[in-house]
Amino acid sequence: MNKKVAAKDLGLKDYKETWDYQELLFQKTIDLKIKNRREETLLETPNHFLFVEHPHVYTLGKSGDITNLLVDEKQLAARGAQFYKINRGGDITYHGPGQIVGYPILDLDNFFTDIHKYLRLLEEMVILTLAEYGLKAERSEGETGVWLDVGTPFARKICAMGVRASRWVTMHGFALNVNADLGYFDMMIPCGIKGKAVTSLNVELGQKEVSMEEVKKRLLKHFSRLFEAEIIKENTET
Repeated sequence: MNKKVAAKDLGLKDYKETWDYQELLFQKTIDLKIKNRREETLLETPNHFLFVEHPHVYTLGKSGDITNLLVDEKQLAARGAQFYKINRGGDITYHGPGQIVGYPILDLDNFFTDIHKYLRLLEEMVILTLAEYGLKAERSEGETGVWLDVGTPFARKICAMGVRASRWVTMHGFALNVNADLGYFDMMIPCGIKGKAVTSLNVELGQKEVSMEEVKKRLLKHFSRLFEAEIIKENTET
């Protein structure tokens, strides 16, 4: 089993370009798994972890409801935002500057073949990272992602998640609000869950800005421990 994970920071990058890049890595891994099975070879399958920030964009998962987007195309354009229907699970999500988006493209045969466990470990990675900032983050029963003040009228989401998997290869991932412009969340019903707020790390800490690089390092540290993986840093060229 290959437990090395190539970590790459793409910086600020268009959503569709990044999606296409994910699909390329995803399909290459699947093709290699098919080749291994067909030709009875034992070639190692790669594992990737992409960090990225996107320009303002809304994405709707396969099971999502378009009515959870509360604005039309003209209003989106006026705010400089794009919209895509995509092939992950979950409902509507916003991505934008000041948000750390993580796309692990893993062959779970290298780790464990359990999607439920995979999602819970991604949540745990975020929970442990936020604990380093003095925040008590939690799961909310029946709702994927990471929340604060669960079970109270002040419950608010700080990290959204949605993944796709085929032949135990994953893509898509999580979006953690670090220095996000929360006004963009008013243009949708986040994840299709009514009556619950969204927050960002800088808001919770009462800071103008939190170091994105520091948060990324902490996320990778906890990912490495939880998945028992060796992180290999790569350059940013795609």
